[in-house]
Amino acid sequence: MSLTPGVFYLLASVLCSVTVSVLLKLARRYYIDIRQAITVNYAVAAALCWLVFTPAPQQFMNNAMPWPVLIALGVLLPTVFLAMANSVRHSGIVRTDAAQRLSLFIPLMAAFLLFGDELTLRKAAAIALAFGALFCLLQRRPNAGAASGASPSSTTWIWPLAVWLGYGVIDIMFKQLARADTAFTGGLLVSFILAGLLSLAYLLWRRVRWVSSNILAGVLLGLVNFGNILTYVRAHQSLPKHPSLVFATMNMGVITLGALVGVVLFREALNRLNLFGLGLALVAIGLMIP
Repeated sequence: MSLTPGVFYLLASVLCSVTVSVLLKLARRYYIDIRQAITVNYAVAAALCWLVFTPAPQQFMNNAMPWPVLIALGVLLPTVFLAMANSVRHSGIVRTDAAQRLSLFIPLMAAFLLFGDELTLRKAAAIALAFGALFCLLQRRPNAGAASGASPSSTTWIWPLAVWLGYGVIDIMFKQLARADTAFTGGLLVSFILAGLLSLAYLLWRRVRWVSSNILAGVLLGLVNFGNILTYVRAHQSLPKHPSLVFATMNMGVITLGALVGVVLFREALNRLNLFGLGLALVAIGLMIP
């Protein structure tokens, strides 16, 4: 595969996605208050969204603007980001990135359960494998946490499960946004602004003292987080006739690179069942390619 602009954007998107997990992993080591970092992250992402996509003002005056969905996104985005930070901390990058990518099967199930989509044999097999993969990935050896620097608590499986469920619901919300005939960039900007404002209100209520290192970490997190979104959008725009290539490369790439980074750089311990789960996840995503 030659390094065309579309392929470059794809690789950059995979790298940005895994880098977000790496930054969350390093946050504890450098005593970063992840709540402050996430709040600043949404301010940076909103500013970049406005500068890069330049959404037209009339988008925000549209009577069809689905405010309940946008408010739900404003609450879910920072909440699930916190869950992801806890998942990376307690369960590691490998499980967190795999759980996040497997969340794509939640809107797939919603499509035929709620929106009347046809359930084919291939989709059913992919969903079954995705659940099998998630089960395998959540299994841990009793002392695996000590080996990987993660918490050894027996309840650490809750966090990757929350990531899986949370990002799946967020995906459904964005699909509802599209169904409401709302411009993607306008809806994305509003959801970022609401997420940032709600996070800020929470921190003010808790009377959190702001620290420059947390703000700088938030700026970096926002740059990488928005970079992931931007490069993914650009990849679809550069490869309009190959959506399945973008879909497969993004999801398989994040799972594979996340596994390499987690195991090699952070010494995260994986048992045979976890490795089997990673394989199942890749097969499940592969089955979704037309």
